[in-house]
Amino acid sequence: MRSRIRPSRLALVFVALLIALLPAIANAQAIVKVNDNVNFRLGILLQGWADWSGQSNAVGDTAGFQQNLFLRRARFFLGGQVAKDVTFFFMTDNPNLGKSTQTLTSGTTGVKAPATGFVIQDAYMEWAIANEFRLQGGLILIPLCRNCNTSAVNLITMDYGTWSFQESASTQSSVGRDTGFQAKGYLADDHLEYRAGAYSGFRAPGVKNAFRYSGRLQYDVFDVEKVQFYPGTYFGKKKILAIGAGYDTQSDYSAYAGDVFFDFPVGKGNGITAQGDYIHYDGGTTFGLTAPAATKASALYKQDDLYAEAGFFIGSPKVMPFIRYEQQKYADDVNKTLNRTKYQGGLGWYPYGSNFNIKAGFGRTEAPDNPNVASTNQYTVQVQVFYY
Repeated sequence: MRSRIRPSRLALVFVALLIALLPAIANAQAIVKVNDNVNFRLGILLQGWADWSGQSNAVGDTAGFQQNLFLRRARFFLGGQVAKDVTFFFMTDNPNLGKSTQTLTSGTTGVKAPATGFVIQDAYMEWAIANEFRLQGGLILIPLCRNCNTSAVNLITMDYGTWSFQESASTQSSVGRDTGFQAKGYLADDHLEYRAGAYSGFRAPGVKNAFRYSGRLQYDVFDVEKVQFYPGTYFGKKKILAIGAGYDTQSDYSAYAGDVFFDFPVGKGNGITAQGDYIHYDGGTTFGLTAPAATKASALYKQDDLYAEAGFFIGSPKVMPFIRYEQQKYADDVNKTLNRTKYQGGLGWYPYGSNFNIKAGFGRTEAPDNPNVASTNQYTVQVQVFYY
């Protein structure tokens, strides 16, 4: 009979135990230690969404809102150390599990996605040869911008920037991740971090085209950050002013970015978090307007994208109101009708920090240069359970 126990029931039991143990594990870490040089860690991230999206005006307006209850992220983590100075990280995901694939304007072709299938989200190894030089290899986030390399666990708004991974389809990446090798290190008493690497990128017919190259520098003015995935907020527990810049290129495609992240304690137990990211994409003759037919399906037109967010954590009730602004502007006149502006505001409640929290947000998307495209509104509630 034990063999007949359904995996879904085991998952529910595991989640129930996890929630019950949240007060105890919030400040602890479970590590399977084999010896002084070998250890393993397991983790889980579940983000459940209740989402309502609908058009609000103009041509094509439809009554009511699309309504979805789904798992935005269902991730399992495995990380650890296999030898002295040799570590690894592996993460799977089953994203948007249970969400309808229908668009706002058409309900004839879409269906619900009861199982999207597990994907490998991150998979890399690291050899820490020295503090100033660490070699990584595998499926890695491209080091273009701060938001691009932030952990999904503690984003202060409802999700990543809409255009933070705009190059993914063109470069045949997996949500900003690509396979390759990357060097990483810390200089100037750990205040200066660099990341630079060579990645597979787009593989042209015949697979003889050049690789993709990307790099990033970040300087921490106050406290330092020695992490793989940048935190989206420190809840006012650290003094961070991080200034970063990144570059990404393959053949005639290029992108460059600049970002600033600020996190600072205010009063007793409070903290302010703010971030701004700017990315310039130019598909060139590789992915742009004059790109060959082989890459037209995933064209990346010249554009300037802006992402800004701010939140204030109030320590006593453990809540954080937040705001967010995004802008996408295309350079070529033929694409200006694709320009978009997005706004978002909401509130997060963090009774157990990142281990368990609830967020609610309202977002609006506008097409300022296209009167034939209706603005859309979106209401979202997220419940998160996390442990690693």
